[in-house]
Amino acid sequence: MFHSIRSGFIARCAALLLGTFAGGIFAVTGAVAISAAEPVTESSAGVVATDARAVGDDSRTRFVMDLSAEAAFTVFPLDEPDRIVIDLPDVGFALPKEAEHEVRGLVSAFRYGQISAGKSRVVLDLKQPVSVDKSFVLPPADGQPAKLVVDLVPTSRASFASAVRLYREREKEAIAAARPATPAPSDGRLRIVLDPGHGGIDSGAIAKSGTLEKNVVLAFAKELEQKLDESGRYEVLMTRSDDSFISLGGRVAFARSHHADLFVSIHADSFWGGDVRGATIYTLSEKASDRMAAQIAESENKSDILAGVAVPEDTTEVSDILIDLARRETKNFSVVFARNMIKELGPKVRFFKHPHQQAGFMVLKAPDVPSALVELGYLSNPEDEKLLASPAWRETTAEAMARAIDTYFRLRVAQTTTGSLEPATSAP
Repeated sequence: MFHSIRSGFIARCAALLLGTFAGGIFAVTGAVAISAAEPVTESSAGVVATDARAVGDDSRTRFVMDLSAEAAFTVFPLDEPDRIVIDLPDVGFALPKEAEHEVRGLVSAFRYGQISAGKSRVVLDLKQPVSVDKSFVLPPADGQPAKLVVDLVPTSRASFASAVRLYREREKEAIAAARPATPAPSDGRLRIVLDPGHGGIDSGAIAKSGTLEKNVVLAFAKELEQKLDESGRYEVLMTRSDDSFISLGGRVAFARSHHADLFVSIHADSFWGGDVRGATIYTLSEKASDRMAAQIAESENKSDILAGVAVPEDTTEVSDILIDLARRETKNFSVVFARNMIKELGPKVRFFKHPHQQAGFMVLKAPDVPSALVELGYLSNPEDEKLLASPAWRETTAEAMARAIDTYFRLRVAQTTTGSLEPATSAP
């Protein structure tokens, strides 16, 4: 679970901006010490964080996290917005929580949780550029727990930017050294990548009852995976099959490296007002259909920032006419998929008043993989939440979605023989 700790006003603003509820965000004092025990998250390593605090002022701030045992860690900076990220091995979190308090020092907020299998993360939001003066772990002694300590001092914007640039260069080197993508298999099978949104440190939307988007969409994706597997026509892959965080870029890279023929990202957001409900199918466009589509895309695109992931520099400039043509064809296929999905789901699922929307979702930007983002419903609506939690509704909806995928691929096959691709229905 992804926990965010910040001053009351900032917490409310962030909850509204991200389309989540304030109940999922915990406030903190200037000492950032939290009370009222939070359930312990699982940790195979057996190390548990039991408390955390940031003390000091704008000239020097010390972040301290109490641990049940010593643990290795790494620290690095990120900008836009300014953050310090602390990566740890698999750590369980049993931090207490407390109501709203003023935050002092150079740290305005912090979040913590799992970032991937066997790896945990703490993200410190900053009021201004800082440098890490010292960072170390004190072993347990005299009845006191082990302590992870990170000392922060102010620095110039130029120095902070230089430190971020060095980190990004090292990351690029690591990516370049990574195992190259395997060639496309020649077995003739169609490959579908299902992408349950959020996960790990990023809970996604949170209903008033406490229902987490990351859990709802994972349960649905597994149901859909089963329906598609039963047909025997596809190889179905999941970007995540457990409570792991996957970056937006990592989701796109997964689809491309596995030579996906279709990428379906599954979500269940929240939005202003409990009257907003119903399923929505999104396809990629740099110009959003309307303000609501733009705000939801902006919220989803912040997942990496909240999880302390370096957002790559913009690389949208097209330097190859063939790449440009591939992107156009991919967008056309994506729109056809969305329209067929709406036609097939129509008798089974309640749709939002404008069921097909377009916006600039980062997760849909693979230039060579037809992609769509399916909002199953809105956790901010009590009726939608009941449906999303219903196994019967999941099964019925997954069956309808599997049929829509079948129809889409029949059209794709027809296009290879006729040279034209006609949508199953007109645009809504």
